[in-house]
Amino acid sequence: MKSPKERMKTMNIETIKSVYFVGAGGIGMSALVRYFLSKGKVVAGYDRTPTPLTESLIAEGAQIHFEENVALIPEACKDQANTLVVLTPAVPHEHAELVYFRENGFAIQKRAQVLGSITHASKGLCVAGTHGKTTTSTMAAHLLHQSHVECTAFLGGISKNYGTNLLLSQKSPYTVIEADEFDRSFHWLSPYMSVITATDPDHLDIYGTEEAYLESFVHYTTLIQPGGALIIRKGVSLKPKVQEGVRVFTYSRDEGDFHAENIRIGNGEIFIDFVAPDTRINDIQLGVPVSINIENGVAAMALAHLNGVTDEEIKRGMASFRGVDRRFDFKIKTDRLVFLSDYAHHPSEVKQSLLSIRELYRDKKITAVFQPHLFTRTRDFYREFADSLSLADEVILIDIYPAREEPIPGVTSKLIYDNLRPGIEKSMCKKEEILNILKDKNIEVLITLGAGDIDNYAPELCKILANR
Repeated sequence: MKSPKERMKTMNIETIKSVYFVGAGGIGMSALVRYFLSKGKVVAGYDRTPTPLTESLIAEGAQIHFEENVALIPEACKDQANTLVVLTPAVPHEHAELVYFRENGFAIQKRAQVLGSITHASKGLCVAGTHGKTTTSTMAAHLLHQSHVECTAFLGGISKNYGTNLLLSQKSPYTVIEADEFDRSFHWLSPYMSVITATDPDHLDIYGTEEAYLESFVHYTTLIQPGGALIIRKGVSLKPKVQEGVRVFTYSRDEGDFHAENIRIGNGEIFIDFVAPDTRINDIQLGVPVSINIENGVAAMALAHLNGVTDEEIKRGMASFRGVDRRFDFKIKTDRLVFLSDYAHHPSEVKQSLLSIRELYRDKKITAVFQPHLFTRTRDFYREFADSLSLADEVILIDIYPAREEPIPGVTSKLIYDNLRPGIEKSMCKKEEILNILKDKNIEVLITLGAGDIDNYAPELCKILANR
């Protein structure tokens, strides 16, 4: 019998009959769940807790349970010869179902390996970077999908245009992929073209040092295929190493091979002119009018333009882009009250988010509720988080969302609290208390920030705020 490692290399994704996901409800995993459902496979899996996303997957045909129990694995997924097991790094090594699959010789692959196999034969248009990659990749996918070029796409967020994180095309050679640097996942990809949005150090629990983090991006640039291109944000601290035959372009908001000019911001709208080496598209309206989307939009338009989307299709697609769930996501937007949710969980993302809000609402009080994500990230960046959050007028800090981690002694939200700028209005609370605390506050602009479960409170917050 072949070892699991040998079978991992030879298992044909097209001919397998069933796929089992250990951690089915993650945003990246769920796109693969949907992909295999579209291929007619038996799809099942485990996740820790039910969510609106897992409910959607179940409604679409996936068999998902929420108890760590081998007896709940469907019989079809116990056929070792015809079942692929997909795991997320967030699942602990000793997880009972994972142990069962390992001990019984099943082919087990990480999500990134499977994504790499699926997309290997297509032209991968990948978006990598510490932040901005979800919005930029979803924007690029929309530009391509609504054009004559079309695309398949595996996204790291739910597109508001399509209500899903998976787009399928029967005819397009292109696949848009959010390339995740966590656990060096993006090294499994073979990009035809790639955008790199940012390389601010992150995931130091995995990489150890900033140098190792940057080296991981350098290696990623070597994977871009000859004939393709790298579109890298101007000013990024990275010296790419590309293969011969790979073109390199720069971009940013204001300069580079691709950039914006004639930026007009006012009355809740943003218009720009898009400048490329060989074209200029005037009077593009941003469908999601926040200033960070100028730069995200330049990168997405560059990717679309290089792959045959016409100027008119780009202009139409940018105006019709509706954004991504939890990415600068307006829940309430009136003259009197604004409430939005944002996934920002790195100091640079928090800073960009609050700067964008300040630009839109210069004269209003901004209240930020922040749920730190991971003990290690809080330990490594608590001063930077405090600096970024100090752009708000009021900061409410809730407990750290642990995700895959165990607590670290001495690492709590208070590290950030103690380093907020003097004079800022600030408080700390447990997440269960947040509804009561906000109920009695005079809110003008409220933003919830973080990649944990803070967004679960958004529907109830909407009700409380709307009843005022």
